[in-house]
Amino acid sequence: MAGVRAGGPKGDAVIAEAIAAGASSMSLGLDETAVARLAALVALLARWNRVYNLTAVREPREMVTRHILDSLAVLPYLEGGRLLDVGTGAGLPGLPLAIARPELAVTLLDSSEKKLRFVRQAAAELGLAGVDAVHARMEAYQPAQPFDMVISRAVSSLAELYRMTRHLLDGRGRWLFMKGTRPDAELADFAHAGAVRIEPLTVAGLDAERHLLILDQRQLTD
Repeated sequence: MAGVRAGGPKGDAVIAEAIAAGASSMSLGLDETAVARLAALVALLARWNRVYNLTAVREPREMVTRHILDSLAVLPYLEGGRLLDVGTGAGLPGLPLAIARPELAVTLLDSSEKKLRFVRQAAAELGLAGVDAVHARMEAYQPAQPFDMVISRAVSSLAELYRMTRHLLDGRGRWLFMKGTRPDAELADFAHAGAVRIEPLTVAGLDAERHLLILDQRQLTD
């Protein structure tokens, strides 16, 4: 497949099968092109991780569950055409989401240039034309136009994320905060907790809690 070189033209067959099976059990409806690209992403991440220490997860099969499928669990909640992934690190969840939804324009934002080198290389090798990587702190980033969605994965607290990213979102957009266990303490400290919708997520093969906190800007009064 054009644009996918990591792991060979078909990628790692075992990893691809694991991704396809997990996505099917989560009713995500990925096509063969997406599965191949996701398998190639795992191969790239595993290779770069040996030198750059991008993630504490070392085994490719574990990366499928903890990084790929975990990222893709939010797919049913995406709305709009422009997504900003703040604190993306190794491109998670932004790269898997860009692969699964190639029509999305995805911007990956991080303050670590080392990690963004991997993100840019992965986007180039996987043929992800709609992906842009930006080296900046989220509170200082000034995009040419606001985004429809701002997503974060295990980055900071609700109150801090809201404060640092509210200027980045379109007036009718939404925040998607990916969390592990239900963050009741964070919610208690968040002025807009009453407007937050909490969705439990099920990730194939993962025996751990995952929650998505959704905040629509249209529901806010200030």
